[in-house]
This record gives sequence, structure tokens and C-alpha cells, in this order.
Amino acid sequence: MQQNLDIVDKNALSRNRERAKRTNLFLHQIARDEIQTRLTLINRKFLKIAIISPFPQIWEKDYHSALIIPDSEILTLETLNHDLIIHAMCLHWSNDPIGQLVQCRHALQPDGLCIAISLGGQTLMELRTALIEAESSLTGGVSPRILPMAEIRELGSLLQRAGFALPVADNIILKAEYKDLHHLMYDLRYMGETNALKARTKKFTRRGIFTKSESIYLKRFSTLNKTISATFELISLTGWTPDVSQQKPQKPGSAQIRLIDALNASLANKPK
Repeated sequence: MQQNLDIVDKNALSRNRERAKRTNLFLHQIARDEIQTRLTLINRKFLKIAIISPFPQIWEKDYHSALIIPDSEILTLETLNHDLIIHAMCLHWSNDPIGQLVQCRHALQPDGLCIAISLGGQTLMELRTALIEAESSLTGGVSPRILPMAEIRELGSLLQRAGFALPVADNIILKAEYKDLHHLMYDLRYMGETNALKARTKKFTRRGIFTKSESIYLKRFSTLNKTISATFELISLTGWTPDVSQQKPQKPGSAQIRLIDALNASLANKPK
């Protein structure tokens, strides 16, 4: 029998998202604005748009004609039906991220565009460090508390594995300041980004762990304003469904002149 390797508890994730508040979704709003900026740089009008998001209210006003669906493991998308798919701030919670991208590719028309934006591996690195140090010193062990998130190189490779052409991956590092650890945890809770790992401990965390975590956090990651700093990394993935109209890289050995010959010729013709 095949072992279930899922790391995310989807029921817990749904409960976490139900507690989210519209006023606390600033990361989703930044992601939306970033995608809109990128789309303005593309000289093309998209007519059949699909958006995958756990929070449709973020997108409904600006994309009122788009199909907006949740990030279920099986996406409700029709094959070859869209020219643009936006996968918005939920790929990091997928148990099968490459499967999500493959489904997007199948739903896109030839030369269709997929833009995915997701939290990356540098997200909450300060909180992760403080919790690990505090819990290990007090209990001698560590419980899974923060979702492991992929690095930009790992996510970028998923585009190629999913069959996209012209893949591009880049990131944005955001720094947010909080009064204390309590306010950071409050913000995460009302963004729906708290612990939904299957392996999470089901017991209440000892108060001493949070007290020591805050002490470590303040000591190592405080700001000049005596607040704490939290890192959020947004990784953007862009890929196109293959089409004959797209530019193709030349085959190795097809160049008409060697680079060294071109450089030598340029130097020979340079005025002395």
C-alpha cells in the first residue's frame, strides 16, 4: 500500500482560513498588486482569466469577469480554456505543487500565461529560529510549527518539470515590524497562515516556550524602534504554455561565428 506523504492537513488549513479577516490580508494584497504590475509590462490583452485563491474577495473587484476557484488538490479548470491563470498565494500549502502547475498548464491555451506567487523559504526565518532555539533548550526536542517552504531555485525548477516554456522565477523580500511576538502571531492567525502541518503537536504549547521565544527574538531580531522584524519572501513564477510562435533557443553548434572570433575582430577594428 502506498504511503501518504502529505505534510499539510487540509482540514486544519480550511479552519485556519475561515478565521482569516479581510483587513489582515496584506500579503495577498501585495501579491495582487505585484501581479498586476507584471501584467502591465506584457503587451497582450487576456480575455479568459482564471484565478486560484483561498480569498476571492482580494481579486473580485479588479477581475470581475475572471473565474475564481479555491486551491483544491483537483482544480476545477477546463482543458485549453484559459489564456491566463493566476495561482495566488497558496502554492506553498499544496501537498503536490507540481501537480497544481501541471493542471494549470493543461487548462491553458497554447501560448497561455501562468503566473504563480507564493511564500518562499526565507519567510518567518526569525520566528522559526526563535521557536527552535527556545523549544530545544526547554524540552530537548522540536515540534513542527512552521511550514517548510521551498527556495526560489526549487520552485523555479517546478515550472520546467510541469512543462512550461520560457520559465522565470524571482523574489521580493518584505520586512514587517511588530510590537511583540503576540502581535506577529495575531497577524499570522488572521491571514490564515498558522500551523496546519499534519505532524503538528495537538497539545497546547507551554507558555514558557513562547516567553523564551520572544526573549530570543528580541535579542537577535529587534529593530532600532525596539520592535521585532519579520521577513516574508514572495516568490513569483512565470511560464508560458509551449507554442510554435515562441522564440526558441538555438541548437548548440548552430552559430555562424565563434564568440572568440567576434571579440578578436572587434579588438582589431578598435581605433588606437
